[in-house]
Amino acid sequence: METGDHVILAGIFGAIIGLAMGLLGAGGSILAIPALVYGVGQPFQVAIPTSLAVVAISSLGGLLPRQRRAQVQWRVALVFGAAGAPATFAGAALARLIPQRWLLLSFAALMVVVAVRMLRGRDEGGGACRTGEGGINWRSCLPKAVATGAGVGVLTGLFGVGGGFVIVPALSLLLGLEAQQAVATSLIIVLLNSVAGFSAHAGTTHFNYAVLLVFAAAALVVSILAARLATRLPSKTVKQWFAYVVLAVAAGIATTALLNPAALG
Repeated sequence: METGDHVILAGIFGAIIGLAMGLLGAGGSILAIPALVYGVGQPFQVAIPTSLAVVAISSLGGLLPRQRRAQVQWRVALVFGAAGAPATFAGAALARLIPQRWLLLSFAALMVVVAVRMLRGRDEGGGACRTGEGGINWRSCLPKAVATGAGVGVLTGLFGVGGGFVIVPALSLLLGLEAQQAVATSLIIVLLNSVAGFSAHAGTTHFNYAVLLVFAAAALVVSILAARLATRLPSKTVKQWFAYVVLAVAAGIATTALLNPAALG
């Protein structure tokens, strides 16, 4: 396939990912890796930094509205980011040690976890670290926050995902952030982790910058437009259908990795 064809496909699949990200917020980027590997034809090791660049740019797009930036809890974001950013380098190093076949199987398992979370809906409980005055008890909850941030960082470096599907519930359930605060704060954390993960992979991977830019630009533009449409659609129904798509793609990835590993490039 010619380079021009790859760029065109990158624009098409980038728009599809942007649609998912705009409609869903956190979690939509989970399809970026399959789109890059099976749609654009990139090896998994090349798709990881490309996906991270898309996630970082999309996070910036999500922070464009002023009202969303005002919801960011900066101390929380910096704690998670300080733990997660270095951990992305560990995840990237681990990714280079695992054969692509097993890495894709592990990614398929992660996709199943994400889909199940979406189908389950809202988690119960919340605010385990909240004080009576509405603040955060950092003395008792700092280790949990650091461990969660580091775990998300490893996932970011290993699989090229933003980790919003883990961060948002953790911020809500662990630290008691309100829904809008959790989403806004997660965008900062995802941005920090994605930039760190991209840096960890960029020095060891040769990838197509044209594909990266077209894919990221298409995802960003469509995600901004889709975010306006999201307010008119039932959130629960959209998440359920997306979860079914994720499960179907996960099954396809696992089947290909097991039965036809030569197709992985």
